[in-house]
Amino acid sequence: MDNLTLLLQGFADALQPMYLLYAFIGVLVGTAVGVLPGIGPAMTVALLLPLTYTLEPTAALIVFAGIYYGGMYGGSTTSILLNTPGESASIVTALEGNKMARAGRAAAALATAAIGSFVAGTIATVLLTLLAPTLARFAVSLGPADYFALMIVAFLTVGALLGSSVPRGLLSLSIGLLIGLVGTDTLTGQARYTLGIPELGDGIDVVIVAVGLFALGEAIYVASRLRGGELPLIPITRGWKTWMRRSDWKRSWKPWLRGTAIGFPIGTIPAGGADVATFLSYASERSLAKEPYKSQFGKGAIEGVAGPEAANNAAAAGVLVPLLTLGIPTTATAAIILSAFKTYNIQPGPQLFDTNPGLVWALIASLYIGNVMLLVLNLPLVGMWVKLLQIPRPYLYAGILVFAGLGAYAANFTVFDIAIIAVFGVLGFFMRRQGFPVSPMVVGAILGPMAEEQLRKSMQIGMGNPAYLVHSGFAITVYVLLIVVVILALWLRRRRARYEATVEAFDDTYTTSTIRTVDLEIESEEEHPEPERGRLSTTGVSTVRERGSKKRK
Repeated sequence: MDNLTLLLQGFADALQPMYLLYAFIGVLVGTAVGVLPGIGPAMTVALLLPLTYTLEPTAALIVFAGIYYGGMYGGSTTSILLNTPGESASIVTALEGNKMARAGRAAAALATAAIGSFVAGTIATVLLTLLAPTLARFAVSLGPADYFALMIVAFLTVGALLGSSVPRGLLSLSIGLLIGLVGTDTLTGQARYTLGIPELGDGIDVVIVAVGLFALGEAIYVASRLRGGELPLIPITRGWKTWMRRSDWKRSWKPWLRGTAIGFPIGTIPAGGADVATFLSYASERSLAKEPYKSQFGKGAIEGVAGPEAANNAAAAGVLVPLLTLGIPTTATAAIILSAFKTYNIQPGPQLFDTNPGLVWALIASLYIGNVMLLVLNLPLVGMWVKLLQIPRPYLYAGILVFAGLGAYAANFTVFDIAIIAVFGVLGFFMRRQGFPVSPMVVGAILGPMAEEQLRKSMQIGMGNPAYLVHSGFAITVYVLLIVVVILALWLRRRRARYEATVEAFDDTYTTSTIRTVDLEIESEEEHPEPERGRLSTTGVSTVRERGSKKRK
């Protein structure tokens, strides 16, 4: 009952006109960046973080939470209309959503994605409301060794599961841990890894690292691959016939609930976040579908849009559970939000619900309000979001570079930070070129100093005996679960890779068959010419082969 009272007080705070405005700004910006390909919530929060230092903590965190939720909503628009996911978690949505759009059902695909996101986001926020205070009360009893075990879980799972290669993910994490060590050691007072540069004595600001890797690095990478021409945007057909029909509602409501049940628990553990949740949801919907709907998968099944989109947004709410109660981020966006907490000298964790109850419950209440705002923004105003896709890429990324430079300077008002952001921007560019994920580096830079602090406390309590790290039943359970989660996640990754290889092989077979059919038609016409029917030119063959080559690529 106390939690209900605190939640109602949170609604009283969040419904103030100023906080409503901040929530609206957050979901508006989040949806916009989610729609734009290649710009995710992590980059946006990193860019805006230095510019919100003048806001009070509650207002700033409401903005960031709105950006996070809005980014999950907006990513489906690009996936469905362009077959180009704006966020990695929206990749699965493109499998069926783009097929629906090509069949003239873009409006139905966008509608089931928006409504599913609303349903899943609301249910997941209710679960967050119920579970977070209970988990926070349990976390009070945890010791330094237990917290160190949780951080080891975060390190290994984030490093191993984010990206396409486990060694590359762990190497990226190691670089982040090294970045976290730069500065003055709080225990001995000696400088570490500063290279004799006085400006590095206070360490490298995580905001600078995030902005350099996500904003500057992404802009350089996109510029290196930018090609001319307009994006092949699929138009949205207007009219009631293109809206969700009664059969669509019947086919969607169960995937919405199943996606929520899959996404929320996966979001609460560091097991790959929404990416894994969306894949599991899609796989479950495909296996549970019955004829004649099962045969529609791969051709535009609405279940393949409803389930993954629900899982996507449920995982976003689940990520906030360990962030608020344990202070452990499981995604790059959560890691940057954690740095925002630290900017305001607020430490997320078990004591947060006791020391800052007004901030926490206003933040949770704003999530309910933001979900309603997002539903209103995404259903009737989808045409406005589509127009954002027509912004020329050079203008878009030039603006990102300007904001990145301003944000880097505003962090500490030193020119040295601009040089640091340039270094990390170039590093981020080369990491993308070589297939290294950048998210583990940010997580390592943020959690590294925290893990070092818990490790030192554990060693002091255990009198230098490493066995103290596994002396408690909780720590042992965590390490066992870590092994299980990593094995299960790697198995799921291999299963997804086999599935994608099967789909690619089918596409290659279909393309080769098409080319062979065209060749046979040409040979037949050359042997038995029929002037009145015309002849298929070799230009047509080359065009088909070029399309097949592009498809295979």
